[in-house]
Amino acid sequence: MKTKINWGILGTATIAIDQIIPSIQKSYNSQLVAIASRNFEKAKIVSEKFSIPKYYGKYEELLRDPEIDAVYIPLPNHLHVEFAIKSLENGKNVLVEKPIGMNKNEIIKLIETSNKYPNLKIMEAFMYKFHPQWKKSKELITNGKIGELNYIQSSFTFYDDNPNSIVNKKEYGGGSLMDIGCYSISLSNYLFEKNPKTIFAVNEIHPNCKIDITTSVILEYLNGCSSFFCSTQMEENQNVKIFGTKGIIELPKPFNPSNDKKSFILLTKNNVIQKIEFEICNQYEKQISEFSESIITNKNLPTTLNESLSNINIIEKIFESAEKGEKIFMQY
Repeated sequence: MKTKINWGILGTATIAIDQIIPSIQKSYNSQLVAIASRNFEKAKIVSEKFSIPKYYGKYEELLRDPEIDAVYIPLPNHLHVEFAIKSLENGKNVLVEKPIGMNKNEIIKLIETSNKYPNLKIMEAFMYKFHPQWKKSKELITNGKIGELNYIQSSFTFYDDNPNSIVNKKEYGGGSLMDIGCYSISLSNYLFEKNPKTIFAVNEIHPNCKIDITTSVILEYLNGCSSFFCSTQMEENQNVKIFGTKGIIELPKPFNPSNDKKSFILLTKNNVIQKIEFEICNQYEKQISEFSESIITNKNLPTTLNESLSNINIIEKIFESAEKGEKIFMQY
């Protein structure tokens, strides 16, 4: 049985350089064998910096490499589905950065393609789910430690007013909702274990870039609500509070906890705050290792393409609600 998965990376995005390359190289069951960039020199520089054996000046060349088992795709959002499909067609397992597609039709096409390759794994890279703080939070809710789940409040913001930044380019799938608001959507469905029944949203559209720089949303579920805001033009911040009938869980660093120090969540019950700490953890490394393990053992992935389809459907309805200025009733 194969014990290590050979990885290739399409592109030299910041997240690939800062997070994924080190994570693959530290993973017990993964090894990085190739990187590709449309800029051959850039691929060579990154290859030499991280001692990656192979580098390519075209993404397609990497995909044709028979040595590679899995690829990670950190390309701009509008290229995700195109190269995910090409990866599957070349026999590669695929880990794709979020959001996995630009719209519902793209993801339906990706699902149809993936169904032709049942032996290959494909997953949207919501790395937060692999951190023990989220697994513990989910366990506390499931075991009734905060009573019945009623309400989720979350936020994710940072400041980027560079017009050349990918996050500010509409044609690349930019904007606060696509870039970071998708996390709040994902965690809401993850905790409520269903899709919302209604959506109401307001947003602020940049006059030149035409992307949402701030979006505020209320998702109404059968048994509770989730409200969140996201922004690409606010001071950097992230927070999640989960309210139940008998307690509250707070995650001060829900999406990007530190890789080099302990993280923690706060559990409040009867006005008593309990700090639950977790050992130093790299959630990107855990994501890579669990994805590789799913290939080796053929076990199910924690995130499916049907969940990705639900997420993008909610994103589309959020934009519709904000544009119309009215509540949207969901149909499934």
